[in-house]
Amino acid sequence: MSGKTRTETDAAGGRHALDAAEADGFARAGGSSVADRVLYALFARHASDRRHDADRKRYRGTTLDTGFETYLSRVYGLSWILCVAVIIPALLVAASTVPGLLAAVDARLGARSPVPIASLSPERVAVVVAGLAGFLAKRATVRLGGLHLRWLTATRRTDIERTLPPAVRYLELLAAGSDGPREMVEKAAANDAYGGTAASLRKALNAARLAGSLDEGLRRVARDTPSRELLAPFLLKFRKYAATGDAALAEYLRTERRMLAHRQDRARKRARRFLELLTELFVVVLVLPALLVIAATALTVVVPELLPPVDTPVGVVPTRAVVLYGAVAFLVAIGLVGAVAVGTLRPPNQRASYDLPATPREILASVGRNPASAAVVCAPPAALLAVGLAFEGYTLVNVGLLSYAAFALPVGAVAGRRTRIDDAKDRELADFVHAVSGHVAQGRPFPAAVEAVARDADLGVLDDDVADLAFALRSTTATGGTGGVGGAGGAEAPGASTDVRAAAIDRFVDRVGTPLAEGTLGLVTDALNAGSDADAVFETLRIEVGRLYSEQRALRSSMHPYVAVGWAAAALVAAVVAVVNTQVIDAARLADLAGATDLVTEPETVLPDLERFRLYVVTQATMLASGWFAGTASRGRYAALFHSGLLVAICYAVFTTGGLV
Repeated sequence: MSGKTRTETDAAGGRHALDAAEADGFARAGGSSVADRVLYALFARHASDRRHDADRKRYRGTTLDTGFETYLSRVYGLSWILCVAVIIPALLVAASTVPGLLAAVDARLGARSPVPIASLSPERVAVVVAGLAGFLAKRATVRLGGLHLRWLTATRRTDIERTLPPAVRYLELLAAGSDGPREMVEKAAANDAYGGTAASLRKALNAARLAGSLDEGLRRVARDTPSRELLAPFLLKFRKYAATGDAALAEYLRTERRMLAHRQDRARKRARRFLELLTELFVVVLVLPALLVIAATALTVVVPELLPPVDTPVGVVPTRAVVLYGAVAFLVAIGLVGAVAVGTLRPPNQRASYDLPATPREILASVGRNPASAAVVCAPPAALLAVGLAFEGYTLVNVGLLSYAAFALPVGAVAGRRTRIDDAKDRELADFVHAVSGHVAQGRPFPAAVEAVARDADLGVLDDDVADLAFALRSTTATGGTGGVGGAGGAEAPGASTDVRAAAIDRFVDRVGTPLAEGTLGLVTDALNAGSDADAVFETLRIEVGRLYSEQRALRSSMHPYVAVGWAAAALVAAVVAVVNTQVIDAARLADLAGATDLVTEPETVLPDLERFRLYVVTQATMLASGWFAGTASRGRYAALFHSGLLVAICYAVFTTGGLV
């Protein structure tokens, strides 16, 4: 019995019944390592504690491979390891500091203390302090284990709500064929494009095999799923209408698809409003600290008494340096957080991802069109550049910045080139699907429709891919003996030809390689194999491709202002720093100002080159943060590399050629 199945039986049989099942089937559940068996024997009893009831409920919404008791045993084992790891250094530190602290407290409080400080044993106090630190570390670890489950369920809920609408559209197409509810669920569960929804359906099928009923499997998943507002009611209604009949189920899926489409539209509008608020907040949080640091630097140059040096255990540290480099760390963190937030708001079906080829030969062959390959190839030259710059005497800051730009610019350029190619493919893909749908509506079989489009239409970058698909489908028709799918509801007979047709379409999708192709053309094969009406399938596909392509274009257009905001924030900070470096931080100007007024009290303590360099570091941190934000808003993480690398390079060139640093 798997860990997931054990947790599904918990609510039906009770918590203690599940504990017994866990203990009985532990060796067969994947917890076969010696460490897992020892931890299970020591800590599995904690799973029955009431304080872990919420954790058990959250666990049911995850897809972890282990049982809940096994997971909790690992968390408790880790908590004891961290407890010991904290106690030992805490005891050493406490043993050296407690006697002095007790003496200082006794000298300050004396007889006023309700507890006689002098009578306390420093050794016992040190042990108590170390034990308290270890206890807190142990409790924090257990708490973090529960928070990890909460994060997993939240992530899975987001994935389910993202993939449920396309899964429902797919089920609607299957409902028009001859497949029953179980076959429909099996096909949707086998499609990895539906992510969390497919995983939930696989879980329902596993439960159905044990319970002997798909109805019971769907009910259990609806009970345990973290998507209480979307997936749970959908599964329960799917059970109801599946029992009513095929027509009622098809009508329900059609209604549900429309409802989910409206919900997606509202979610996109909310995300756009949130992005506007996020952009305003980003500009304020990014620009204001930089301007405050610049103002503080300028004022302390004029009046050094405003920020006197600070004595620290490592020596005297200029307060200006602490404030400035603290602001640098803050700006970089803000840039990362802003980029992640903007990337999260982008719909997942419009986030490009690139797989790294398996062999070095394939990596080198794809370096001009695959950003992942370009990143691998460009990393060693960038590292060598960093070593060379360091030997040439460049500062550590410039070594890091220039090597980063040398890595980011070519990788971002490759990603930009790949994006332009993918945009052209998506544009031609929409035309291809529209043309094929028109031919199928006129009664032509699918292979003949693709061949006609390949012969008559100019599809630009897709010409070779469509010609290859037409040849593969023509070979399928010639060898399969069934002739293909007609436009008036005819279905191709099952057999070898359907497998070859599916392989041909899959290869076409792989060659196109865009999220739009992967999310739409996968509907064709299974829907036709299920006996769905070909005209209805391609009409639905045409509408779906057109809708997704329009959404893609609208999103990119709406992101242009946020790209401009990122660049404008960077330009503003750079301009202000340039003015400060030329008009304020200048030795001759400060000397003249000191002789004419009493504002500059200690002109000899001002080091213009050092102050200019510090402001330059702040400016470069702003370049990085602005570039990450603008690039992520534009296209994603590879565009963030390009924008940030370009801003860093421009800033370096301007500041060095202009004598500003």
